[in-house]
Amino acid sequence: MNEPTRRADPDFSKAQTSVVRRALADAQDHTALADLLFLERWELAPVPGAAAALRVVQIRRANPGLTAAIRAEIALARTSARPT
Repeated sequence: MNEPTRRADPDFSKAQTSVVRRALADAQDHTALADLLFLERWELAPVPGAAAALRVVQIRRANPGLTAAIRAEIALARTSARPT
């Protein structure tokens, strides 16, 4: 029997975008690292909940350029992955 091919879930303990990988190199502490990974994970797949939403708003407000770059990279990857 052939099982359907399932897309592997991303490993959210590691950066998924080159933007965040570069930013992690400059992260000063564990909190900054966690915030960067949380923001990227949220941009990839938002989760319900007020606490998570408030956290991401604070991180976005502190890092507007990074947020825009993450969104742009994700959008490019999604459009590139679409079948034509």
